[in-house]
Amino acid sequence: MKQANFGSLLTRRDFMARSALLGAGTLLTSSWAFGETQTKPIAAASSNDIQIAIVGVGAQGRILMDALLQIPNIRVRAVCDIWDYARKYAVNKLKQAGMEATGYIDIEEMLQKEKLDAVVIATPDFWHAPHTNLCLKAGLHVYCEKMMSNTVEGARSMVRTMRETGKLLQIGHQRRSNPRYMHSLFNLIQKGNLLGKMTCASAQWNRAVAEDVGFPKAYEIPAATLSRFGFKDMHQFRNWRWFRDLSGGPISDLGAHQIDIFNWYFGVRPKSLMASGGTDYYQGREHYDNVMVVYEYPLAHGTARAFYQVQTTTSSGGGYFELFNGDQGSLQISENPRLTKVYRETTAPSWEPLVEKHYLAKSAYVAPSAEKVDSRESKPPEGFEIPVVLNKKLHQPHLENFFDVVRGKGQLTCAADHAFESEASIFPVNAAVEARKVIDLTPEMFAV
Repeated sequence: MKQANFGSLLTRRDFMARSALLGAGTLLTSSWAFGETQTKPIAAASSNDIQIAIVGVGAQGRILMDALLQIPNIRVRAVCDIWDYARKYAVNKLKQAGMEATGYIDIEEMLQKEKLDAVVIATPDFWHAPHTNLCLKAGLHVYCEKMMSNTVEGARSMVRTMRETGKLLQIGHQRRSNPRYMHSLFNLIQKGNLLGKMTCASAQWNRAVAEDVGFPKAYEIPAATLSRFGFKDMHQFRNWRWFRDLSGGPISDLGAHQIDIFNWYFGVRPKSLMASGGTDYYQGREHYDNVMVVYEYPLAHGTARAFYQVQTTTSSGGGYFELFNGDQGSLQISENPRLTKVYRETTAPSWEPLVEKHYLAKSAYVAPSAEKVDSRESKPPEGFEIPVVLNKKLHQPHLENFFDVVRGKGQLTCAADHAFESEASIFPVNAAVEARKVIDLTPEMFAV
C-alpha cells in the first residue's frame, strides 16, 4: 500500500478541500442521535478491502468494532482477547455482520497466522506500547486507543517505533476527526477570529458513582492466564483503570481527550501545571477519583490558563465539554451537540459575515426578561449555533481518517508524534497532585 505523509493534523487546504460541506456550513444530517446508527449490510469482499484485526474487544473495543462495521471495504479477519467471553462475543457479532473472524488469545500467534494490513488496538493502557510496537515491527499500520501508554516511556517508544518502521500510527483522540471540532477550530477560531484573543479555557468530564465491574462466574479466566498477561485476579482484570501499574487513572482515562483539545485549540504546549486531587469517594482504589488541574499556556499575547476537572458526583455532573473564552466571544463545544454553545461579546465586531458564510447560525435561544437579579449583571450575550451535525458513530470519522491514509489519501488527524505532545502534558498530573506543587513542563519532557 502507498505510504502517506505523517502529518499530525490536516492542513487548512486539505481540510477545506475534504470538508467543503463544513466550509459552507451545510448540515451533514438533520439529526445527531449520539451516533446511534444502524449497522449497514456488509458488502462482499473485494480487492480494495483492508484486512484488519481488533486486539482487545472489551467495552472500548466493542465501541470501535461497531464503528468499523459502518465503514465500507474493511474486513475484520481476527480478534484477539484473553477473555473467552469477550472474544466469542466479537466473533459472533462479526459473523452476524457477514465476516468470518478467527479468535486468538495470543497476539503473536495471530500475527504469525493472519495476513493483515492494519490492527486496531483497544487493550488496557499498560499493553498499548507492547502491542503497538509489536504490530508496527510486523509491518502493520496501527490505530491505538488513547492513552498511548500508562507511562511516558511507553508512549515515547511508540513514536520511535512509528518513525523507525515508517508505518502509520493513529491515536484514538477521536475529537480531532469530529467535523464540528474541526469546523470550530479551522473556520471559526483560526479563519474567522471568533474569539479574538483567547484568554482562558476550562473543561470537565464528571461521572456518576458506579460499582466495580463484575463478571459471569462461568467465564472466569484461569489464574495462570491472568498472571501471564499481567493481572492479579479477575477483579483487577475487569477494573484495571483503577490500578496504578495498569493505567493513569481518571485523569488519563477521561482527561486525555479534553486536555488534548486544550493543546490543539491553543496551538502550543503548556509551560506548567498545578493540580489537586484525592481518593475521596472510593476507598481502597489506587488512583485519585477526583482531580483538578490548571495548565498555563504561553500565547503570543500573554499567558492563558486552562482548568480541567474530573469528579465523582451525580449522573448530571454538569455535562462533558470544553469551553474556550476570548475577549470577543466564547465557544463551548462537546461531542454532545446539545452542550455546544457560542456567544458573542456585545462589544465584539458583528458576526454577520460568519453567518452569511454559513459558519454560524443564529441561535433559537431567547434571552430572559430584562429584569435583573443583580445590578452588576451584564446584558446577556448574543447566542449562536454551529451548523454542523454528525450522524455517524463518534469514533467512525477518526477510523475513516486512519483507513483513508492507509490507502494513501490525506494525512492522519492524530498521528502518534502529535498525540505524544498532548499526552506528555498529562503524565505529570498525578505526580503534581501527590507533590502538591507546580510542575514546569520543560522541552525535554516533550522530546522523543
